[in-house]
Amino acid sequence: MNTHNPNDFPYRVRRPDDASPHFDRVPLAVRTLSSNTLFQGEHEIGIEHHGALYRLKITRQGKLILNK
Repeated sequence: MNTHNPNDFPYRVRRPDDASPHFDRVPLAVRTLSSNTLFQGEHEIGIEHHGALYRLKITRQGKLILNK
């Protein structure tokens, strides 16, 4: 059973009218913030979501990790 809402994904796959196997990625409007704006020089921030605290961290390799 698929529990995902297709509207939650940042891209929709659009099938051409001829139903060829080629697919185009069409970006949807999504609010975007830079990591510099979020972190403001820090390496970790807290995010409160529905009463739970999540931690968003920048790793040494420059990747993002979200922990509950």
